[in-house]
Amino acid sequence: MAELRWHPLTKDWVMIASHRQGRPQMPKDWCPFCPSGGKVPDYEVFKYDNDFPALSPEPPEPDPVATDFFKTAPAYGKCEVILYSPKHTITLPELPVSHIRKLVDLWTERFAAISEDEKIKYVFIFENRGEVVGVTMPHPHGQIYGYPWVPKKIELELQSAKEHHAETGECIFCRMLREEQEQQERVIFENEHFSVVLPFFTEYPYGVYIYAKRHFQNLVQMTDPEKTSLAATLRETVGTLDSLFSKPFPYMMCMHQNPVNSGDFSEDYHFHIEFFPPMRSGDKQKFNASSETGVWAHCNPTAPEEKAIELREAHERFLKKA
Repeated sequence: MAELRWHPLTKDWVMIASHRQGRPQMPKDWCPFCPSGGKVPDYEVFKYDNDFPALSPEPPEPDPVATDFFKTAPAYGKCEVILYSPKHTITLPELPVSHIRKLVDLWTERFAAISEDEKIKYVFIFENRGEVVGVTMPHPHGQIYGYPWVPKKIELELQSAKEHHAETGECIFCRMLREEQEQQERVIFENEHFSVVLPFFTEYPYGVYIYAKRHFQNLVQMTDPEKTSLAATLRETVGTLDSLFSKPFPYMMCMHQNPVNSGDFSEDYHFHIEFFPPMRSGDKQKFNASSETGVWAHCNPTAPEEKAIELREAHERFLKKA
């Protein structure tokens, strides 16, 4: 079964993909993402169509379960896997900036290609890292989903951005970054093109954001120096998280860009990357319990200003090792 079902209370689509239950755990003696496994060619970075897609360009017809009230739709879209390196156990901080730049270029190419399909309304680039967030394949990789609708969180961000711009004439993301830079307490590190911040409102103890300093909406609009800078920023950000407790730190990395084929968002939206690391210490997980899950009322059990100090110290340790 693969279909979309409309949630009448949240006004959002839910992907029903029961076939994904059959996804395999990583075999002990074989990896489909290693060139030696025979499924992929020799590569540096590589796009691989997901074997168990929640969305597909030729989706099956939905099951006959819809009514006049309950709506279904075909699970149209795109699901791709992005392989970061042919090396099975390497991590982003262990890769040189020149290699990560090739990853940024591949992301850019795929964002542009998927956006050409007018049925696609949002292109989501993301990475799940670590068993604690459900990763079944440890080989370094991320994913790209092309949705036929604008997901609710992006819709809410856009609504807030439009309201703020209408009231003040400025971008809400530019304002948030300026406020953080003026206070400095939660800024972890900066370079010419990007700021890495533990936001004032972060829901997660180590939930850093990467803000573009220049106002633009997506990877395609980045300059060549900005793409190289993003590669370096990602390497340092993940290296900082790994240096917190001297081990690979699990996270969900979510790249937020403007919707596609849905209008002009050039004044309102602003490229940024959000990290959701589900740990509150080296051995304690930060669970999303009833408050967070049931009513979206998040509770961060730590003070962002204190955790920002930890992150800055971890960043310094990473730089000394790098």
